[in-house]
Amino acid sequence: MSAKTVLPAVAMTAVSMVLTLAVVVIWLGTAVPWPVALVVGVGIDGGWLATLAYERRLAAQGDHNRTVTAVGWSFGLTATGVLVAHAVTADHDVAAWLAVAWLPVAAKALWLVHGLWERTALTPNALDAIRGIRQEARDEAAVARARLRAEAATEETRLTAVTEAGARVARVQARTAETLSSAWSTLETARKGEETGRALTSVTNPVTPGVTARWELPVWGPSEPTGAPALEAAPALTDDALDVLVDEIRHSQTPPLSYREMAARFRAAGHSASEVRLRAAWKRVA
Repeated sequence: MSAKTVLPAVAMTAVSMVLTLAVVVIWLGTAVPWPVALVVGVGIDGGWLATLAYERRLAAQGDHNRTVTAVGWSFGLTATGVLVAHAVTADHDVAAWLAVAWLPVAAKALWLVHGLWERTALTPNALDAIRGIRQEARDEAAVARARLRAEAATEETRLTAVTEAGARVARVQARTAETLSSAWSTLETARKGEETGRALTSVTNPVTPGVTARWELPVWGPSEPTGAPALEAAPALTDDALDVLVDEIRHSQTPPLSYREMAARFRAAGHSASEVRLRAAWKRVA
């Protein structure tokens, strides 16, 4: 994967070095002997390449040196300055020479991008693990959304069923109330009718002469339930006796009973005690 960044950087470096060397030889060759111009061009390119190699060595060791980086950028800027100066002083094709004057700086920037790539690159195993984690998170989110949608649909169905059942019950109650009201009205009319009195008199007169029968409708409305016959009040248990009973009921089964089970059996056995006293006894024995 590093070839995606290192190959452009190498190509740009080679092009910029060749261009710098050619420009130095052409530009300075008219003023000094060409071997001297060649040495100047090779010096600029050599210094640029040497600092780049040292930077790459430090990067391979996971280290970084600002001085070396500054020297490398100074060589790159020097090469760019030479190209710009040559382009400005050229008699023709000034725009073309200015267009390629940025190549040394561009090559240096590409090596910077390649260094950032190397510092942030991950191994294939790490990338596979990250992809797996992301896929697992997406799967869990999808399952959670599906579960929520299913629960919402189920709740909607339940509410619809409950509403329809309530409506049916209300309709049945309304019809029942209407039927009872009609029957009650019929009974009331029959009770107040003259024919009803005469009919009852003809039936009861032979049995109880002089008594006119009268019947009343049953009470239709709220009524008070009859209470159970009052039991004789049992004497209150002392705390010690209550503790003994609670402990016996609690350990009547293995494992020991919970408070609710013990209280239910305590009252089912006919014993009586307030909830406060019973809970206090439970805390004492448990």
